[in-house]
Amino acid sequence: MKVLVIGSGGREHALCWAIAASPLCTKLYCAPGNAGIAKEAECVPVEADDVEGIVRLARERAVDFVVVGPEKPLVLGLVDRLEEAGIKAFGPSAAAAALEGSKGFMKDLCARHGVPTAAYGRFADRDSARAFVAAHGVPIVIKADGLAAGKGVVIAHTLDEAHAAIDDAMVARAFGDAGSELVIEEFLTGEEASFFALVDGAHALPLVSCQDHKAVGEGDTGPNTGGMGAYSPPPVMTPALEARVMREIVEPVVRGMAAEGRPFKGVLFAGLMIVAGPSGPEPKLIEFNARFGDPECQVLMMRMMSDVLPALVAARDGQLANFQLRWYDETALCVVMASKGYPGTYAKGTEIQGVDDAAAVPDVTVFHAGTTRSADGRLLAAGGRVLGVTAIAPTVREAQTLAYEAVDRIVWPDGFCRRDIGWRALAR
Repeated sequence: MKVLVIGSGGREHALCWAIAASPLCTKLYCAPGNAGIAKEAECVPVEADDVEGIVRLARERAVDFVVVGPEKPLVLGLVDRLEEAGIKAFGPSAAAAALEGSKGFMKDLCARHGVPTAAYGRFADRDSARAFVAAHGVPIVIKADGLAAGKGVVIAHTLDEAHAAIDDAMVARAFGDAGSELVIEEFLTGEEASFFALVDGAHALPLVSCQDHKAVGEGDTGPNTGGMGAYSPPPVMTPALEARVMREIVEPVVRGMAAEGRPFKGVLFAGLMIVAGPSGPEPKLIEFNARFGDPECQVLMMRMMSDVLPALVAARDGQLANFQLRWYDETALCVVMASKGYPGTYAKGTEIQGVDDAAAVPDVTVFHAGTTRSADGRLLAAGGRVLGVTAIAPTVREAQTLAYEAVDRIVWPDGFCRRDIGWRALAR
């Protein structure tokens, strides 16, 4: 079949890398893609959020199946438009993508269906938001309701920080319309993890868990980013905890969305906090995403032994009830290389060398996130997060060693990375 992947990040490179290996895929396109994706797929310069442009492209190229990577086109209704045009697509409808598009909707849905999550309030004006903070104290978590490219969350440790976060979102409009409403919730203490499941509207097929590294600095310090690295599997997510996540979080939401007329199809990404409960560790939901994570997708695709394409098609077709996937037991670990200054301001167009040398390290794949080619063929940085150097090995330590050996072969004076990806597992 002819397959079109939508997006231009590391997630989409990982998906293209996996789909290109499928014997079912006879032709692979990506819109708009990047310099690394161009080795796996024919890149077409149509932006991911150009809904009508994507539909036109799929028709012109007689595409059989579209895989939507980023959240924005999902929230804009790209899957709805493709299906209306008779083109099969993997991903939720706009109505179902509200699980990610509105944090307030997600929290209210969880409350209705008994999903364990942090206590919260929803606010559309600054004064009531400040009053909630004053009543509940700090630390407290302040979130822009809408999509904010992974940057709309502030953990406030003082009242001044909380007030500043509220004002940034609601007065300064730092996140545009995404911050016109806020969700403010209790601060949960524990260890974060990410859990993924494919969903076909009625059934959920568990994938595997990962642990992301959101903060920009070593030891999880500094501002949050879109993700500076990830690894899978994290020791904190035992089989018993994964079973609880399916039973207490994923399955109730799948049933609830269907019952409320928003059946969810696609991949459901549960961001979790593993907290100390009276009888041991317990999972609590921090957030849902309606797509694969980035850089989590990179480690998921490295660990997936099965052909990913039939699984994506089965999710779209409502055929996951008896579907099975096989996984490598090894650890996959991804180190993100980012432009200096990220997640703040950073320069674009800086040259990167040595990527082929890095990819020559055994069991390492370098996924591109924000790259482009100059007219004379040089590899240039074109974003904040630029490369995802990903290794697979029997242990976290071995995977980490391989990944950083590859990182050290890359010559990019204007880039940086965290040097401690996987640290929680190694500290046990």
